[in-house]
Amino acid sequence: MFWWFKRGDSYVRYEARQNAVAAYELRIVDIDGSEAVEQFDNEHDLSARQRDLERQLADQGYSGPHGWNL
Repeated sequence: MFWWFKRGDSYVRYEARQNAVAAYELRIVDIDGSEAVEQFDNEHDLSARQRDLERQLADQGYSGPHGWNL
């Protein structure tokens, strides 16, 4: 799944996905195009990190999440 957050003309995007049976990934694309990838052993930890990221972005004035499934 992809989600993005918008602030003015700036966008931050993140993708959460399962890479293997017990491997999860959170890929964050910042407004300058730089990417950061975080790995998780379980879905619970991934979901907790997503919630934290969404709170951080909201605190910075971003609206969202907006998203879609692929």
